[in-house]
Amino acid sequence: MTSSDMTTIGGERADLLAALAKARHFLRFTTRDITDDQARQRTTVSELTLGGLIKHVTAVERNWQRFIVEGPSSSPDFSAMTEEDYAEWANGFKLLPGETLAGALAEYEDVAKHTDELVATFPDLDATHELPSAPWQPPGVFWTARRTFLHIAGETAQHAGHADIIRESLDGSKSMG
Repeated sequence: MTSSDMTTIGGERADLLAALAKARHFLRFTTRDITDDQARQRTTVSELTLGGLIKHVTAVERNWQRFIVEGPSSSPDFSAMTEEDYAEWANGFKLLPGETLAGALAEYEDVAKHTDELVATFPDLDATHELPSAPWQPPGVFWTARRTFLHIAGETAQHAGHADIIRESLDGSKSMG
């Protein structure tokens, strides 16, 4: 989706795109001018790192895209995860050796473009699916495509806050102020 396409979108879709863009900006901004080693560095008692957060948000946004289009069957079955499955899932929170921050950011940008295209073109923002089964989600809850896009923006903003704390602990840099 080009910036000229963005100017032709109005109403709630434009609002959704603006919310996503703002949250993504602040998350990406926390990684400015750092090395891959810094992107892997834990700076708090949390396991979270800047590179890991970028990878996690990318994977989560991709999963929610599939949920909007395909429904809950496209999501991982957390109740059936083996130790190997869980270890692979946990690696989604880490910038692994051989991975680069630039690569993670490029993948995030590609996923974000696809989400933006979905916001702009998905036929019905009121289309619903039952949430996939996961330990943190109650059964029998349905979300619209709209609610799912709002969730992506909210989760991205939440993780941008985490990233800001990590970055400030890393070298004193802040996203705001």
